[in-house]
Amino acid sequence: MLEDVTTKRLRWRAHHRGTKEADRMIGGFFDRYCGDWSPDEQALFEALLEEQDVDIMAWAIGTQPVPERFAGDMMIKLQRLDYLPIDR
Repeated sequence: MLEDVTTKRLRWRAHHRGTKEADRMIGGFFDRYCGDWSPDEQALFEALLEEQDVDIMAWAIGTQPVPERFAGDMMIKLQRLDYLPIDR
């Protein structure tokens, strides 16, 4: 099945953040949940990608408060961190 251009672009941006930690967190989140997103959720994720990685990661692990514009179901799922593979 061919992916649309927006999904391909978002996948690339999610997996190429600049640090391995951000690539794994944000890219892993994208891989786990993108298939279920509505167009509005996809737009919200695209807006999230405009933010700094350190901020996204701080919101995900709870060391900084989540801005109201990103509060909601998507951030709750990001905060679960259950989409991250654990290397053994």
